[in-house]
Amino acid sequence: MLIQRPPTPSGRSQSGSARRGRAILPGQPPSIWLTYAVDGAGPTLRTCPVGLRTFLTDAWSWLNYKPVMAGTHDGRPHRTLSPALQATWLPDDAVRRLAAYKLLAAYDSNQAGELATLAGNETAAERREYGDPATFVDTALAHLLGKSQQIVVPGAEHAGDDDATPESAAAAEVQQRLREWAEAELLPLRMQAAERKAVLLGDGLYLLAWDPEKRRVRLKTYDPGFYFPVLEDDADPGDYPRRIHLGWEIPEDPKRALKPRVRRITYELGPVAPATRSSTDGNGQARRHPIVGDTGGHMLDVGDRYVPESDHIERTYPWAPDRPSNVTCYLTDAEWFLDDLRHGQSLDDLPLDKAHFRTRPDGEVLHRLDLQLDFIPIVHISNTVADGEHFGQSTLAKVMQALDELAETDTDSARASATTGAPIIGLAGARAEVDRVTGRPKPLTVEPGTIFQLADGGRMDVLDTSGQLSELRARVEEIRDRAAVNARLPAVSLGTVDPSDVPSGYALQLSLGPLDSLVDSMRLARAHKYALLLKMVQRIHQAGRAEGWPTGQPLAARIVFGPHTPTDRTAILDEVVKGVSAGVLSLETGIRMLQDAGYPIEDAREEVSRITARQEAPVPVRHQAAASSSSSLPAADQRADEDALLRR
Repeated sequence: MLIQRPPTPSGRSQSGSARRGRAILPGQPPSIWLTYAVDGAGPTLRTCPVGLRTFLTDAWSWLNYKPVMAGTHDGRPHRTLSPALQATWLPDDAVRRLAAYKLLAAYDSNQAGELATLAGNETAAERREYGDPATFVDTALAHLLGKSQQIVVPGAEHAGDDDATPESAAAAEVQQRLREWAEAELLPLRMQAAERKAVLLGDGLYLLAWDPEKRRVRLKTYDPGFYFPVLEDDADPGDYPRRIHLGWEIPEDPKRALKPRVRRITYELGPVAPATRSSTDGNGQARRHPIVGDTGGHMLDVGDRYVPESDHIERTYPWAPDRPSNVTCYLTDAEWFLDDLRHGQSLDDLPLDKAHFRTRPDGEVLHRLDLQLDFIPIVHISNTVADGEHFGQSTLAKVMQALDELAETDTDSARASATTGAPIIGLAGARAEVDRVTGRPKPLTVEPGTIFQLADGGRMDVLDTSGQLSELRARVEEIRDRAAVNARLPAVSLGTVDPSDVPSGYALQLSLGPLDSLVDSMRLARAHKYALLLKMVQRIHQAGRAEGWPTGQPLAARIVFGPHTPTDRTAILDEVVKGVSAGVLSLETGIRMLQDAGYPIEDAREEVSRITARQEAPVPVRHQAAASSSSSLPAADQRADEDALLRR
């Protein structure tokens, strides 16, 4: 294949400026060629034979089989999926992503038929949807999160040892503070909300912000449809964007006389600038302006210093006291009236002279407000491991056509059950009652207790459709099983298998193999994101000078998910007892194994301390404790426990 590539343009766009070229297919006439484009969001291939529809391959091409998704020549979705196509502020490279989100949300809420009807498919109004997509999503989410989510700081488990180091004590303190913060911010509930979006849509979003009143970091979740990162040219999918927009359109409110407008929240990294304060301009609009000193020069924030050699301002952050930085994060929150936007002005280049900046409760105008951070406090969760794409892929991506086939088969089954319950009857020789007004025979009504008078040779035939109904029901189960296999959600995980049908525990474990690989892959894609989130939490508490939070380099922390499959707790307990008794397992390791198995042990260190204290206690004390704890038992059981304790 001969590749012809023009020079690569410089600059940036919402997903990086694209590189385009032509590839001449061997053995094909010059009129058949292939166009390719590689940008920050991943490669895009377009095969353009003359006279044929465009073949488009991108991160959401698995939805191209839907006419509403690929109904136009340029690959832009149907107006029903994306009514914002008329809004010029929406970036072109985000249209298909938002349309995919809307289509997936329709499947999740059993509205795929309604959406297809709005797109012109009138027969879709009778589509039966029984919640199979939502079941797949909820099952994948439950196995992803496991039975519990716990914040762990490595080294904290050794804080109670006799030879504990200061590092272990610091790790235990940070772990305790992170857990208290997670409890105050309802972290498990917010994880449920964000992760369900990630499993369903492919992406989730967390936003961290300092609350001066509560004196802690607040955690919010956003719909990924509001997320518009500005990706640099040729950026690696794992690189963090330096500019992120959260944007959405606010509809018109006639009752309050409010015009339709666009709201954009922007976080961007930039050089440290002189100090600013809130004020108003000549038009009475809220703005931020530099603070000018008595000498006419610009003032700096406390702790900043100007470096003449490099002509920039440096700042020392509490988490990096030995490494001054000239980078900070700016926050801008503003609204624009749609009437003020010209054609071609996208979200990244909205005119600031037309902006209406919002104001915080403390009076600070959100116009390039310096957050005193050297990072953007947004964490994007991807459902899949990045493979040339910044955005993730939905768990339903590979089985969308199977879900459509399942819905169509359910629809056919419903129609067949109607003819089976109320069959079509043919009568020959029946004497129908005549309508005295029209003189025509009245229609025959079949209901329980109806008697028909038949003439000589008359007969009644019933159309039996029960056979077709049985075939359709078998077809439903076949499609559901195939969709479960392709989604790597075995029937046993969906709860559709009778436990008595499983021949052995080993066979059950083998059947859960695809689920294990799915969960491992999903957790791998999230591991560094949650470590980054906990790192940001520590840094923002330091920037806010929260009481009790240590300064310096944040400690590594991670979120440990509980087991996603049933465990044989009795076998694990027996294994731990034998391993600890034989000295091949430490008591700490045994306690962690019991935690992973689902035993109600909240703190491994405290559990080890309690066990050690009981082992070191004198025999009479242990005897007294055992007697008091068993005082409610029958006398024979108490004597047996006492004899066993004395033998020990």
